[in-house]
Amino acid sequence: MDGVLYDSMRFHARAWKDIADKYHLKAEESDFYLYEGRTGASTLNELFQRTFGREATEEEKHRLYEEKSELFRTYNDGEAMPGAAEVLAKVKACGLQRILVTGSGQRSLIDKLNHTYPQMFAPDKMVTAYDVKYGKPHPEPYLIGLKKAGVQAHEAIVVENAPLGIQAGVAAGIFTIGVNTGPLPNQVLLDAGADLLFSSMNELAEHIESIICPS
Repeated sequence: MDGVLYDSMRFHARAWKDIADKYHLKAEESDFYLYEGRTGASTLNELFQRTFGREATEEEKHRLYEEKSELFRTYNDGEAMPGAAEVLAKVKACGLQRILVTGSGQRSLIDKLNHTYPQMFAPDKMVTAYDVKYGKPHPEPYLIGLKKAGVQAHEAIVVENAPLGIQAGVAAGIFTIGVNTGPLPNQVLLDAGADLLFSSMNELAEHIESIICPS
Protein backbone atom coordinates (compact mmCIF):
# COMPACT_ATOMS: atom_id res chain seq x y z
CA MET A 1 0.00 0.00 0.00
CA ASP A 2 2.42 2.70 1.19
CA GLY A 3 4.99 3.35 -1.51
CA VAL A 4 3.00 1.46 -4.18
CA LEU A 5 -0.60 2.71 -4.02
CA TYR A 6 0.06 5.83 -1.93
CA ASP A 7 2.98 8.27 -1.94
CA SER A 8 3.16 8.05 1.83
CA MET A 9 6.37 6.34 2.88
CA ARG A 10 8.07 9.69 3.49
CA PHE A 11 5.44 10.44 6.13
CA HIS A 12 5.85 7.03 7.77
CA ALA A 13 9.62 7.53 7.91
CA ARG A 14 9.20 11.01 9.40
CA ALA A 15 6.73 9.79 12.03
CA TRP A 16 8.94 6.85 13.02
CA LYS A 17 12.01 9.09 13.30
CA ASP A 18 10.10 11.52 15.52
CA ILE A 19 9.12 8.65 17.83
CA ALA A 20 12.67 7.33 17.86
CA ASP A 21 14.02 10.75 18.80
CA LYS A 22 11.40 11.27 21.50
CA TYR A 23 12.21 7.96 23.21
CA HIS A 24 15.98 8.06 22.54
CA LEU A 25 15.91 5.06 20.20
CA LYS A 26 18.87 4.70 17.86
CA ALA A 27 17.62 5.27 14.31
CA GLU A 28 18.13 7.20 11.09
CA GLU A 29 15.21 8.15 8.86
CA SER A 30 16.62 5.94 6.09
CA ASP A 31 16.28 2.91 8.40
CA PHE A 32 12.51 2.99 8.06
CA TYR A 33 12.64 2.48 4.30
CA LEU A 34 14.63 -0.66 5.02
CA TYR A 35 12.14 -1.73 7.72
CA GLU A 36 9.11 -1.00 5.53
CA GLY A 37 6.74 -3.94 5.47
CA ARG A 38 7.39 -4.97 9.06
CA THR A 39 4.55 -4.76 11.52
CA GLY A 40 4.73 -1.86 13.96
CA ALA A 41 5.58 -4.25 16.79
CA SER A 42 8.44 -5.76 14.80
CA THR A 43 9.84 -2.32 13.98
CA LEU A 44 9.75 -1.32 17.64
CA ASN A 45 11.42 -4.56 18.67
CA GLU A 46 14.20 -3.84 16.17
CA LEU A 47 14.72 -0.35 17.63
CA PHE A 48 14.60 -1.55 21.25
CA GLN A 49 17.05 -4.37 20.57
CA ARG A 50 19.43 -1.92 18.91
CA THR A 51 19.17 0.64 21.70
CA PHE A 52 18.55 -1.33 24.89
CA GLY A 53 19.39 -4.93 23.99
CA ARG A 54 15.82 -6.10 24.65
CA GLU A 55 12.46 -6.30 22.95
CA ALA A 56 9.79 -3.70 23.65
CA THR A 57 7.12 -4.63 26.18
CA GLU A 58 3.54 -5.08 25.02
CA GLU A 59 2.65 -1.77 26.68
CA GLU A 60 5.53 0.02 24.95
CA LYS A 61 4.62 -1.46 21.58
CA HIS A 62 0.99 -0.44 21.91
CA ARG A 63 1.70 3.07 23.22
CA LEU A 64 4.53 3.99 20.86
CA TYR A 65 2.78 2.58 17.80
CA GLU A 66 -0.36 4.56 18.64
CA GLU A 67 1.76 7.71 18.93
CA LYS A 68 3.49 6.97 15.65
CA SER A 69 0.15 6.32 13.91
CA GLU A 70 -1.24 9.62 15.17
CA LEU A 71 1.82 11.48 13.86
CA PHE A 72 1.46 9.74 10.50
CA ARG A 73 -2.19 10.76 10.26
CA THR A 74 -1.16 14.34 10.99
CA TYR A 75 1.61 14.37 8.36
CA ASN A 76 0.01 12.30 5.59
CA ASP A 77 -1.59 14.17 2.69
CA GLY A 78 -3.29 11.05 1.29
CA GLU A 79 -1.83 11.46 -2.19
CA ALA A 80 -2.19 8.47 -4.50
CA MET A 81 1.02 7.19 -6.09
CA PRO A 82 1.24 8.48 -9.68
CA GLY A 83 0.69 5.61 -12.11
CA ALA A 84 -0.90 3.24 -9.58
CA ALA A 85 -4.47 3.73 -10.83
CA GLU A 86 -3.35 3.00 -14.39
CA VAL A 87 -1.56 -0.18 -13.29
CA LEU A 88 -4.66 -1.39 -11.44
CA ALA A 89 -6.96 -0.57 -14.36
CA LYS A 90 -4.78 -2.59 -16.74
CA VAL A 91 -4.57 -5.49 -14.29
CA LYS A 92 -8.36 -5.51 -13.97
CA ALA A 93 -8.81 -5.26 -17.75
CA CYS A 94 -6.61 -8.34 -18.17
CA GLY A 95 -8.95 -10.26 -15.87
CA LEU A 96 -6.61 -10.63 -12.91
CA GLN A 97 -7.55 -10.40 -9.25
CA ARG A 98 -6.11 -7.61 -7.11
CA ILE A 99 -4.93 -8.77 -3.67
CA LEU A 100 -3.67 -6.18 -1.19
CA VAL A 101 -0.87 -7.48 1.07
CA THR A 102 0.17 -4.79 3.53
CA GLY A 103 1.84 -4.53 6.91
CA SER A 104 -0.53 -1.68 7.69
CA GLY A 105 -2.93 -1.88 10.60
CA GLN A 106 -5.06 1.12 9.62
CA ARG A 107 -8.69 0.32 10.45
CA SER A 108 -9.92 2.86 7.88
CA LEU A 109 -8.09 0.98 5.14
CA ILE A 110 -11.11 -0.29 3.19
CA ASP A 111 -12.86 3.07 3.06
CA LYS A 112 -9.63 4.78 2.04
CA LEU A 113 -8.97 2.32 -0.78
CA ASN A 114 -12.54 2.47 -2.05
CA HIS A 115 -12.31 6.25 -2.21
CA THR A 116 -8.97 6.32 -4.05
CA TYR A 117 -9.32 3.15 -6.13
CA PRO A 118 -13.05 2.39 -6.44
CA GLN A 119 -14.01 -1.23 -7.16
CA MET A 120 -10.39 -2.37 -7.22
CA PHE A 121 -10.09 -4.14 -3.83
CA ALA A 122 -12.66 -6.37 -2.16
CA PRO A 123 -12.59 -6.62 1.66
CA ASP A 124 -12.06 -10.39 1.51
CA LYS A 125 -9.06 -9.96 -0.80
CA MET A 126 -6.89 -8.02 1.66
CA VAL A 127 -4.11 -9.17 3.98
CA THR A 128 -3.26 -6.67 6.72
CA ALA A 129 -1.31 -6.62 9.99
CA TYR A 130 -4.37 -8.15 11.69
CA ASP A 131 -4.21 -11.29 9.53
CA VAL A 132 -0.61 -12.34 10.09
CA LYS A 133 1.55 -13.71 12.86
CA TYR A 134 4.77 -12.95 11.01
CA GLY A 135 5.28 -9.78 8.98
CA LYS A 136 7.47 -9.32 5.95
CA PRO A 137 10.18 -10.51 5.13
CA HIS A 138 8.51 -13.75 6.25
CA PRO A 139 6.50 -15.21 3.33
CA GLU A 140 3.37 -15.66 5.46
CA PRO A 141 1.59 -12.46 4.27
CA TYR A 142 1.93 -13.47 0.62
CA LEU A 143 1.07 -17.10 1.32
CA ILE A 144 -2.16 -15.88 2.91
CA GLY A 145 -2.69 -13.67 -0.14
CA LEU A 146 -2.35 -16.70 -2.43
CA LYS A 147 -4.88 -18.59 -0.32
CA LYS A 148 -7.37 -15.70 -0.46
CA ALA A 149 -6.92 -15.53 -4.22
CA GLY A 150 -7.28 -19.29 -4.61
CA VAL A 151 -4.16 -19.53 -6.77
CA GLN A 152 -0.70 -21.11 -6.71
CA ALA A 153 2.52 -19.11 -6.47
CA HIS A 154 3.31 -19.54 -10.18
CA GLU A 155 -0.06 -17.95 -11.03
CA ALA A 156 0.66 -14.71 -9.17
CA ILE A 157 2.82 -11.59 -9.41
CA VAL A 158 3.95 -9.40 -6.52
CA VAL A 159 4.51 -5.66 -6.92
CA GLU A 160 6.67 -4.27 -4.08
CA ASN A 161 8.64 -1.12 -3.35
CA ALA A 162 10.41 -2.31 -0.18
CA PRO A 163 13.30 -4.76 0.21
CA LEU A 164 11.55 -6.70 2.99
CA GLY A 165 8.42 -7.00 0.86
CA ILE A 166 10.47 -8.23 -2.08
CA GLN A 167 12.13 -10.81 0.15
CA ALA A 168 8.69 -11.95 1.33
CA GLY A 169 7.37 -12.31 -2.22
CA VAL A 170 10.43 -14.24 -3.34
CA ALA A 171 10.29 -16.48 -0.26
CA ALA A 172 6.67 -17.28 -1.13
CA GLY A 173 7.84 -18.43 -4.57
CA ILE A 174 6.09 -15.62 -6.47
CA PHE A 175 7.50 -13.65 -9.43
CA THR A 176 8.27 -10.31 -7.79
CA ILE A 177 8.45 -6.89 -9.45
CA GLY A 178 10.31 -4.16 -7.60
CA VAL A 179 9.26 -0.54 -8.05
CA ASN A 180 11.72 1.93 -6.56
CA THR A 181 9.52 4.80 -5.42
CA GLY A 182 11.76 5.77 -2.48
CA PRO A 183 15.32 6.90 -1.73
CA LEU A 184 17.02 3.50 -1.57
CA PRO A 185 19.56 2.56 -4.27
CA ASN A 186 18.21 0.23 -6.97
CA GLN A 187 20.76 -2.38 -5.94
CA VAL A 188 19.07 -2.79 -2.54
CA LEU A 189 15.89 -3.97 -4.25
CA LEU A 190 17.80 -6.16 -6.69
CA ASP A 191 19.80 -7.70 -3.85
CA ALA A 192 16.48 -8.45 -2.11
CA GLY A 193 15.64 -10.65 -5.11
CA ALA A 194 13.44 -8.56 -7.42
CA ASP A 195 12.88 -10.37 -10.73
CA LEU A 196 12.22 -7.08 -12.53
CA LEU A 197 12.84 -3.49 -11.45
CA PHE A 198 11.09 -0.28 -12.46
CA SER A 199 11.83 3.27 -11.36
CA SER A 200 8.20 4.29 -10.79
CA MET A 201 4.61 3.10 -10.96
CA ASN A 202 4.27 5.19 -14.11
CA GLU A 203 7.03 3.16 -15.71
CA LEU A 204 5.42 -0.09 -14.58
CA ALA A 205 2.12 1.11 -16.10
CA GLU A 206 3.84 1.40 -19.45
CA HIS A 207 4.95 -2.25 -19.35
CA ILE A 208 2.42 -4.11 -17.20
CA GLU A 209 0.24 -5.34 -20.09
CA SER A 210 3.19 -7.04 -21.80
CA ILE A 211 3.95 -8.81 -18.51
CA ILE A 212 0.50 -9.98 -17.45
CA CYS A 213 -1.48 -10.35 -20.68
CA PRO A 214 0.87 -10.53 -23.67
CA SER A 215 -0.80 -10.88 -27.06
